[in-house]
Amino acid sequence: MLVGDRMSHPVITIHADVSIQDALYRMKAENIRRLPVVDRRGALVGIISERELLHASPSNATSLSVWEVTYLLSRIKVEDIMVRNVITVPEDTPIEEAARIMTDARIGALPVMRNDKVVGIITETDLFKIFLELLGAREKGVRISLMAPNVPGKLVEIAKAIFDAGGDIIALGTFMGESTAERELTFKIDGVSAEALVAALKPHVDSILDVRTSPAG
Repeated sequence: MLVGDRMSHPVITIHADVSIQDALYRMKAENIRRLPVVDRRGALVGIISERELLHASPSNATSLSVWEVTYLLSRIKVEDIMVRNVITVPEDTPIEEAARIMTDARIGALPVMRNDKVVGIITETDLFKIFLELLGAREKGVRISLMAPNVPGKLVEIAKAIFDAGGDIIALGTFMGESTAERELTFKIDGVSAEALVAALKPHVDSILDVRTSPAG
């Protein structure tokens, strides 16, 4: 899966000379928390977030009148507080690479570029939605987590045991164990009871960590 498959597009942008009042209004109207900032030619020059806009606004404890506050806010432009050194990715970036970049840089979104134009944005919300899909969070079935040896062919062996028990694998997630010698595997499986699934898998794994039946979300 690539960023271009899951990015939000067409992307909503804003110009640098817009007031922060107008930027906040735009965010609330579009129900978004970040806006890439572009110049009149459409080239990316920055990015602004709701948090930065709110930090630039007077607090409720201010002694200024509403007219003074409105005047001051109208004088502050997006370009005054936007982040200028924007981290971006091209459309063909693997989704996990985008997640790594966002985690390492501690940012919540990445503008997506095609040549020098912004064509989308990938956000932490998009990544959460993908995570839900990967683990079948909205699918009904038996959710089972287990610890298995990290050896070649073990996943195939476990998948065959599920198949032989009459189960259909809806989703699968693999996670690091406490050492490189083992992996934690989480399956969402349909077509078999939790009891039958545990009985089928016990001979093939180190331990069953959790098992529960999940309704469709």
